[in-house]
Amino acid sequence: MEPYADAVVETGKGVTIALDVTAGAKRSSFPAGYNEWRKSIRCQVSAPAVGGKANRAIIDLVAERLSIPRADVQIVAGHTSSSKTVAVAGLTRSRILERLSAPDR
Repeated sequence: MEPYADAVVETGKGVTIALDVTAGAKRSSFPAGYNEWRKSIRCQVSAPAVGGKANRAIIDLVAERLSIPRADVQIVAGHTSSSKTVAVAGLTRSRILERLSAPDR
């Protein structure tokens, strides 16, 4: 099985990605590993979890890694939690898995 496969799900409205987020990290990184217990991809952002700063940083980081516009990434669940679900528009599940598995650019 591909790494991250359980965390990336095709839905009727597109693709969602389950994230396990650490805010206030030393450096931002996505993907930063995989949480097998939660079946989610680890995401670290240096922004603090205050006033939506971490959520904006997550959207920026995911969009950058997947090479898509920021507007195509939306947090759909877990706005105030470290477990988040993001929706991605414009990419298939297989394309997302391919981009996540590619070496850092």
